[in-house]
Amino acid sequence: MNLKKSFLEYCEKEQFEINQSQLKIINNLENYYEENFKQSYLTKFFKKKNYKPGFYLVGDVGVGKTMILNFFFDKLKEKKLRLHFNEFMVKFHDFIFKNKDKKNGINNFVRELNNKAQIIYFDEFQVTNIVDAMILGRLFKRIFEEKIRVIFSSNIDINDLYKDGLQREQFVPFIKIIKINCYQQELLINEDYRLSNNINLKRFLSPIDKSNNFIFNKFFRQITKNKDKTEKILEIKGRKLKIQNFYEKIVKFKFNELCNRNLGSEDYLNIANNCDFIFIENLPEFNENNSDQQQRFISLIDIIYEQKIPLMITSEVDLNKLKSSKSLIEPFKRTISRLYELTSINYD
Repeated sequence: MNLKKSFLEYCEKEQFEINQSQLKIINNLENYYEENFKQSYLTKFFKKKNYKPGFYLVGDVGVGKTMILNFFFDKLKEKKLRLHFNEFMVKFHDFIFKNKDKKNGINNFVRELNNKAQIIYFDEFQVTNIVDAMILGRLFKRIFEEKIRVIFSSNIDINDLYKDGLQREQFVPFIKIIKINCYQQELLINEDYRLSNNINLKRFLSPIDKSNNFIFNKFFRQITKNKDKTEKILEIKGRKLKIQNFYEKIVKFKFNELCNRNLGSEDYLNIANNCDFIFIENLPEFNENNSDQQQRFISLIDIIYEQKIPLMITSEVDLNKLKSSKSLIEPFKRTISRLYELTSINYD
């Protein structure tokens, strides 16, 4: 595969700084690929004892995990799928909902998955949903039994996944399965590239006052000029979700419309699939009293980032001063980093 040579050429072309920590991960990925996809007839029978079909890359936000795994994934010629974990779980729950054979739902889902991909890539993996946490052990046990390879990027160590979550004891079997089946590698770099590359922050406005509201609404009027306003209705599993301020895929929401209601990843995916630019008004300060709203906001930003949708936001406090509830401090670091990028004038 000669991944290192290709990566060095890629960095030179894109004018990326070449970092030794990243090169170490590239070498480990090449070894992982050789073990999983380039075995000779003999090595299939004499596989080394610590062979693992999964690769779990952990590191702080903005250090280049996604860039490296995207590069590796793009080089693969095998059947492959790249999915945001929220999207994957929506597809799983959809399949179970529609499948009449509930008893064998997981087996049937994984069998169908195996027909589509030899390797699956989950970017920014985390678990926050109690329903998902309770089922992941059985689901991934079958995935690895079917010899589907899996690569993950995450800013959470395997041992700390779903930390302090409800009924975490039911999640522990999943942690054991991931540790048995995955090489965990850590990418250590003391800089968030997303922050350093996006210092011209112009679409995150704080505090919420007359001046910033004027800028926010003026820009909204400018980009919706000559566009028709309609009431967009999304139908999701028999439910209707109304978007009031819909101007040909330019939309405006108040924070409470998105995050102070019983909405989840499936709803946010449907919203994102119908939007090219999103305005969000009145982002609050987060604390222990609104952690549910914060969790929804984290899921929303993950999906918006995955879909590459630019944002404009009004907020009570500056982006670099946004606080978090205790239980969401780690995943919220990723959200902050992504907000820097999504609201930058360099991002459109």
